[in-house]
Amino acid sequence: MSDGAPKTAYELAMERLRKKDDEAGIARRELTDADKAAIAEIRSFYQAKIAEIELRHQAAAAAAFDPSVREALDAEYRQDRERLTSERDRKIERVREGQTAR
Repeated sequence: MSDGAPKTAYELAMERLRKKDDEAGIARRELTDADKAAIAEIRSFYQAKIAEIELRHQAAAAAAFDPSVREALDAEYRQDRERLTSERDRKIERVREGQTAR
């Protein structure tokens, strides 16, 4: 900050994290516009997939009256959601590392 204004807590935290990364030898890479677009596309795709499984889960859960069936549906939904979230995060990390997203 060249104007001498005090730094925000966010700015101070980011400086500490950058310093910690530098000490650990972690290289930073600025995201290009193409990287940002790829990340946005990945997030959008997985947001739609998660919404789709949520709608299917809600419909199936509304039709299930047996608690054990409902519990199995809930477990399946959580597992699917976790799998999709993990895939999304893995693909985003590949883009951030400079690898292809798919």
